[in-house]
Formats: sequence, C-alpha cells, structure tokens
Amino acid sequence: MGPGIIQRRPRFRLFLYFFVFLQLLPVHAAAEISLSEEVELGRNFNIFLRSSKTIIHDPEVTDYVEYLLQRILAQAPPQPLRFNINVIRDDTLNAFAAPGGYIFLHTGLILNLRNEAETAGVLAHELAHVTQRHIARRIGQARKIGLLTAVGALAGVFLAGNNDTLPAIISGSVAAGHSAMLGYSRIDENEADQLGYNYFLAAGYPPESMVEAFKIIQRPQWITGTEIPVYLSTHPDMTGRIADITARIQRRPSSPNEKKTYDNERFLRIQTLIRGRYANPETTLQFFMEQRKGVEAALACLGLGLLYERTNRITDAQQAFEDALRLRPEEPLFLREAGRFNYLKGDRNAALELLQQATAKNPSDYLATFYYARLLADAGQKEQAIDCYKQILRRQPEESETHYYYAQILGKSGRLFQAHLHLAYSALYENNAPKTEQNYLRLHSLAKSDTDKEELLLFEKKYAERRSFWQ
Repeated sequence: MGPGIIQRRPRFRLFLYFFVFLQLLPVHAAAEISLSEEVELGRNFNIFLRSSKTIIHDPEVTDYVEYLLQRILAQAPPQPLRFNINVIRDDTLNAFAAPGGYIFLHTGLILNLRNEAETAGVLAHELAHVTQRHIARRIGQARKIGLLTAVGALAGVFLAGNNDTLPAIISGSVAAGHSAMLGYSRIDENEADQLGYNYFLAAGYPPESMVEAFKIIQRPQWITGTEIPVYLSTHPDMTGRIADITARIQRRPSSPNEKKTYDNERFLRIQTLIRGRYANPETTLQFFMEQRKGVEAALACLGLGLLYERTNRITDAQQAFEDALRLRPEEPLFLREAGRFNYLKGDRNAALELLQQATAKNPSDYLATFYYARLLADAGQKEQAIDCYKQILRRQPEESETHYYYAQILGKSGRLFQAHLHLAYSALYENNAPKTEQNYLRLHSLAKSDTDKEELLLFEKKYAERRSFWQ
C-alpha cells in the first residue's frame, strides 16, 4: 500500500455499511456521557494509541502543532477540557479528534498539505468536533460497552485498515458494530465545518485555504478501486461539504482592512524533518534535489542531510549538512541536526561546538539537550548530564531514549533502583513487553526505601494500563 492509502478489509466493509445506516439516526443530547467519563475514555484511548503507534517527539514538530492548536483554540468559547495534540508517524492522509480533547495528525497529512493555512483548516475542523462533543454524544448511545471495547471501537473509527495491531482490539461484531455507531454523522460534519470555519477565519487564516485542504484530501488519485484515504472513510460527503464552504466564502462581504496572515517557515521546517526522516527515499531525493534549485535551498540541504544519513550515505550527508549551515549558520534547527549527525558519526568535538550553539540559541529544544547530555556523559560529567536528562523528562516523560541513557548514567553512578526503573520506563514506552517485564521484576528486589516503593507503585500503575492493550 502506498502513502496515504488504506485497503478496506472484508470485515471492515461489513460494518461500514452498518455505519452508513447509523449516520441517519438522530443523536440526542441526553445520551451524552459526562465530562469525566469522556476524559477517562480519551486518556485510555491515548494510552492505546501510544502502545500501538509511533508518536513524533521532536520539539520542532510538537511545539509547532501546539502553536497551531492554541492559535485556533483561542477563537473558540472557553472549554472544560485540557487539549492535547500529537503527530503520529503514519503515511496515511488522516487527522482525528478523540474524546477528552486529544487531537492527532498523521505525518502523511502534513506532507501532502502545502502550507500552514491548509493544515490549520483541517485542525480547526477537528477542534470543532471536540468543542461540540460529537463523539461523546455517540458514545452515550453505547453506554453499556466496556472500556476496552469502547477504545477498540474508537480505533475502528479512526484507524481501521492502516494498522496491523487493530484486528485484535476491534475483532468481532460487537466492537465493529460500535465502531459504526461512533462514526460522525453528516450533521456532525456540517456543524464541525461551520464552527471550524469560524474559528479558522477568526484566527487570521485565508478562508479559501480550508477548501483547498479538503480538495487535496479528495484528489482523485487517492481513490482507486477499494482504497480510500482514512480521512474520507471517517468524514463523509466531502464533495457536498466543499461546496457548502465555498458558497459560504462567496457570500462573505469583502473587508479591505481584514488581515489574513501566517508565517509558512515553521511549517516548511517540520515538513522537511518529516520528509527527510520518514518518507520514501526515492521520491524524497527527487523532491529535495528540485527544491534545492529554488528559494528553499537551505531547507533542501537539511532534508538531503537527513535522507543521506538515513540511507547510510555518510559522506554525502556530511556535505549536505555543511551546505545547510553555510546558508543558515545561525539557525538553531540546522545547528542541532548537524551536531546530532556529527555526534553519531563519532566527531565529538564538532558535535560539542554545534550542540552548545543550538542549546544556547534554543534552550527549549530538548532534542539538542539530549545529545548534549550524551556528550557530557561521555566526558564523565555525570551530574551535569543527569540534570539535562531530568530537564528533558519533565517536558517529555514518555521519551524512551532519554529514559534509556538516563538509566545508563544512573547505573554507572551506583543508583541501581533508579537505573532499572528508567530502563523499565524506556522499555514500556518503546512497547517492548519482555524487557519491561524483566526490569519490572528486578525492581522488586532493589526497592528498599519508602520512596523507592512509591515509585515502584507508580510504575506498576502505568505498566498495567499499557499492558492491557498489549494482550
């Protein structure tokens, strides 16, 4: 299957027919679950997703999508939910809002949209689903189902067809039927379009960009035979909705003083990172070689460096990173990526100089801090490295690699309980069941103090939550 494409399985097709029928059923506000129930379901769905999908942890990406979310959310009425947005490493063209304020974008969506405004248009639509509690209302209709079945049903709505781990959790007619019930209705979609459009416009984006985003999602080349983009399978009647939004834009009175602005530079940076690290190597090479001829030559060089590194063309990668720094010598992201590359290829002196500059220019970039901490640890500066790792884990408590290297230096410092605790967390967030269990069992014999035992209990709780989705 190519990027952005899913293939419907026969079982999925059966409950898709049921889903179409249920779209015509009315949804009563009285069926809505309570806010606390929605938050709990959303929290568990988030745990499930993290147990089965890869979440992007790069701060360049996470900080940017958080900025987009907050820019649009500021235009909505005050909300009782705490919102959380993440990017999933997945080629499919998809975005969705889960219960409890959790919003997810796929890397495939980001790569196929052309600018920040189009991305914000999709995000505004998803945010409106949350503010109107569409899924919460439909869950209320299925109130008697258990928590795991509800999570599996949601997975069937948002992810079915593009994840090999899904059949186990959505198998059987019960979860399949509930997946159909939880899908958005045409009324839901129209309401999300209308309110999302209002949020989007108030945030200062050009209204046409929302239409352009939906047109890209609906491009004919995405629909061949039985394969459709995930977004179209979960968001019905795209053609009619595009027409409705277009008509609404045409009815808008013109306002010469109205400013519609956005800076596309950050969007292009995260596109470069995602494409360079994850996209098809052949098409990625062609893209960056063409881009290098234009005004985005510096980003093209950065992307080529990432691509060459990934495909083990180390000499070419070195040259590409040098070219990128020559064009943008003060750019923190470029300094970070060149520093990281030099560290991994063994040139620690060059890495130290570059990463010191990167962390000084952007102290919030915990990925630069992570590689700087590894340099400190290599140089025997254990306490300084430990402080760096603590700083990162305060911002990203589920970052597996940070737990792993933090555990290494704790072990060398003789703090064995803490070392195995962080090895256990590293394995847990890497979804490595055997290693998690191995380190968990070791912790029992190492926990001596009351503090150790309290930390062990906290780990046991997190382990139990994730383990329920592994089984």
